[in-house]
Amino acid sequence: MIRHYLKIAFRNLSKQKGLALINVFGLSVGLACFSLFLLYAVNEFSFDRFHKNADNIFRVYRWTEPIGGDEARGTSYMPMPLGPAMKQELPGVENYVRFRDAWGEDFVKAEGKVTRAKVCFADPQIFQVFSFRFLSGDQSSALENQRNVVLSEETAKQLFGSIDVIGKTIEIKEDKFEPFIVSAVVKDAPVNSTIQFNIVASWAYMESTSSGQQGVNNWGRSGFQTFVQLKPSSKLMLEKAKLSAFRKKYYPDEDKDVRKNGDWKKAGSPISFGLQPLKEMHTDTRIGGGSIGAIDPKNIWILLSIAAAVLLIACINFTTLAIGRSANRAKEIGVRKVIGSGRKQLIYQFIAESLLLSIFSAFIGLLLSKFLLPFFNQLSGRNISFSFASYPELSWMLAGLVLVVGLLAGSYPAFILSGFKPIEVLKSKVRVGGSNFFTRSLVTVQFILSIGLVICTVIILQQLKFMRSKNPGFNKENIVMVAADGTDTKKVFPLFKHALESHTEVIGIAGSELGLGEGTGFSISGFEYNGKQRDVFEYFIDNDFIKLMGIKFLAGRNFDPAISSDTVTSVIINEAMVKEFGWTTQNAVGQELKGYSENKTPVVIGVVKNFNFRPFREAINPQMFHQFNDYAPYKYFVKIRAGDPTASLDVMKKAWASVIPGLPFKYEFLDDSLDRFYKDESKWSNIVGWAGGISIFLACLGLFGLAALAAINRTKEIGIRKVLGASISAIIGLLSKGFLKLILLALVIAAPLAWYFMHKWLQDFAYRINIAWYVFALTGIAALLFALATVSFQAIKAAIANPVKSLRTE
Repeated sequence: MIRHYLKIAFRNLSKQKGLALINVFGLSVGLACFSLFLLYAVNEFSFDRFHKNADNIFRVYRWTEPIGGDEARGTSYMPMPLGPAMKQELPGVENYVRFRDAWGEDFVKAEGKVTRAKVCFADPQIFQVFSFRFLSGDQSSALENQRNVVLSEETAKQLFGSIDVIGKTIEIKEDKFEPFIVSAVVKDAPVNSTIQFNIVASWAYMESTSSGQQGVNNWGRSGFQTFVQLKPSSKLMLEKAKLSAFRKKYYPDEDKDVRKNGDWKKAGSPISFGLQPLKEMHTDTRIGGGSIGAIDPKNIWILLSIAAAVLLIACINFTTLAIGRSANRAKEIGVRKVIGSGRKQLIYQFIAESLLLSIFSAFIGLLLSKFLLPFFNQLSGRNISFSFASYPELSWMLAGLVLVVGLLAGSYPAFILSGFKPIEVLKSKVRVGGSNFFTRSLVTVQFILSIGLVICTVIILQQLKFMRSKNPGFNKENIVMVAADGTDTKKVFPLFKHALESHTEVIGIAGSELGLGEGTGFSISGFEYNGKQRDVFEYFIDNDFIKLMGIKFLAGRNFDPAISSDTVTSVIINEAMVKEFGWTTQNAVGQELKGYSENKTPVVIGVVKNFNFRPFREAINPQMFHQFNDYAPYKYFVKIRAGDPTASLDVMKKAWASVIPGLPFKYEFLDDSLDRFYKDESKWSNIVGWAGGISIFLACLGLFGLAALAAINRTKEIGIRKVLGASISAIIGLLSKGFLKLILLALVIAAPLAWYFMHKWLQDFAYRINIAWYVFALTGIAALLFALATVSFQAIKAAIANPVKSLRTE
């Protein structure tokens, strides 16, 4: 029986190749789009589950309740002695791992060549707690020796050209190049791993360095992530009292300190330890820390909703075209009913055709999604692949999706067409509703979704353009940031600066401890002033930085190399800090920052105008510049002449090579670094834009099918009108008018919905655009034009047909 249904389905599809092809292609595009978004969602929700002990691994975090008006916040950066103390004192802890992310890129030398790589540090038991796949080396002892390192597969190939590197030596530059022995090579961490690394070095070695020694047995210095593996029977993650008692032992005066200013009056401590499940780290935005930032699950569901909207449009398109294809099968149905076919058999027949098309569309859709995956990875910022081994749930999800789509898309024509009465069919009294309420509703829904997505895309692009083009308050054009991490920068900077000063391509050079833009880091100094905790963004700069960057003074003066106190206590602050501390621009100069530290009381010598050193989604925060002599310039800002930067970059490369021979030169343009602040918005605009474009295309396909159906049902009417003298334009207007009303209705519904969601989205930005009325008008006009062009094709075809043939349709 099934074979019989399939045979008839193939015959009917072959008779209408054009509509069948459009039907299959439209559904394939929708399934491909949804498959890619589904893959992305599955990847995001599957982070870190590949570890064998994943259910028992937790990251320790510190949670701070709202104090003194500040928001509640969590951080995973913990003090160095925490892990050993928890294992020793808390019975539920079976093991622990301390992990320090790479702080930038270190210089690494292998086989005489120097490159840059990210070097992390971890306890030796990291490979017992976490399940990274070893390609060579002993998993149990890979980091037991202080001078051992473990390489990722990709890093081993970059440094040595192969993974057969056990026992070979690499050198990592601290103050000088230090030798390390490669003890193991592991498979590159999966893309859905929160812990990523190029090189893992021994924790014992880090503790022996000057910076590491500052954290040994120091409960006041945090900067390390601590993971604990609990015993299977342990409920420590739920035992808040036990964790609070543990914290109180090492911070006995904490409650007294937070209560003395009256900011916390509730029972218990506002600061506590907590345990975050490993599998939830990637989707828990409450807790900061880690090299891969957490993603808000809401954003994943929004993306899936967009994909579902595109798929819904494709299914509606599938349904309307299925009705169009079946419109000329009324007599076939009547004849089959007369000779004994039951309604159930006809339903099975139409469902079989629908499933056949759905399966065929899914096959093409998966091929299409495989082809589009590299492009989608660029849009999403991920490097995922269709792997049923990595994502086993994909197989049943996609199979279920194809089945549901086939049943839903084929149900309407199956139940409607199978319900025809044979006598009325054979007397040609039946018309398949090309203009009925259901099919028109489907098309209206399609265009509501499509127009809404396009409006959202335009508004996102406008906000993105606004942020990129708005003057941040300093010069960002033609400035190159040179990375000097890993060098003796206090000696290198003056030599590098001197080497560039004589070249006309270079206008000026300044030094700073930190860069500007995404990924360049920032330093927040928290200190108590007048009984209240203050957080200030702190920047070490030299005398030339403010002038080079074009930052404007409102009061006071710049740093002066002739004044020795400028390298000891002098600071320059911005307007936001003036306001935060209750001063005015007139009286800020000369103010002392008592409480900054035990041995230093900074004095304000100048006030600069506010500028956006963070993304435009954030309000400008208090900012302080200084030249304290215990800091060093790790970023060099070089202003070059406008135009082709090739000659200027060549000059800088030569100057770098003359000062630090053998170490690679690393740079980036400041405006590129600032643009990365908006990579999420750019990603959203691209994804929503493509989804909007695809949805408009699919909606027009559905409209094409509905217009074809309307023309078929009104063939005789059109013939009579032509015989009576109707013009082609009048017939086109007759067939187009109803559809254009649907598009106008869709615009009226979509516009307020899009405005609401975009208004909510824009509230996340401190600096934002106003939504303009013309966005809705232009989008509506464009949708009408697309619809008119689609419908006109069928209308013109019907209008120019021979009226004699039209009158013979019965």
